[in-house]
Amino acid sequence: METMKKLYVKYKEILMYLIFGVATTVVNWVVYIICTKALGIGGAELSKLQITICNGIAWFVAVSFAFVTNKLFVFESKSTEKSFLLLEAAKFFGARIFSGFFEILLPGLLMTIGLNQAVFGVEGAIAKAITSVVVIVMNYVLSKLFVFRKKDKKDK
Repeated sequence: METMKKLYVKYKEILMYLIFGVATTVVNWVVYIICTKALGIGGAELSKLQITICNGIAWFVAVSFAFVTNKLFVFESKSTEKSFLLLEAAKFFGARIFSGFFEILLPGLLMTIGLNQAVFGVEGAIAKAITSVVVIVMNYVLSKLFVFRKKDKKDK
């Protein structure tokens, strides 16, 4: 039991990041589904623009949720000063927009170099899976080193 406690303490930040990452994905999907159902009343087929709007709303809500959970539970950033909070939020959203470009562009690039295998009938699944791993790691590193960076004693 003591070994488990030591492992938890050692890897708490990464474990919490993964748990809240899954929760963020769930939030994204739930908001997306609610939004598409709200727009598709009466069984009407949604336009590409409506789908894009629903996806944008879901992304915004999910990133907002991720900011709060990452700040409080993952990186344990304690500051509640308004200007500091706004700066953290701006940096967090900026980092997510930056990694979003990779999310959009990397699968196509990977497929161009031959990683276009289908899995369970999903074209480009290998490229999408690799992209997901890259983006998760990128978001963690950006959050840790750029957004919620703990100040050194000399910085205080």
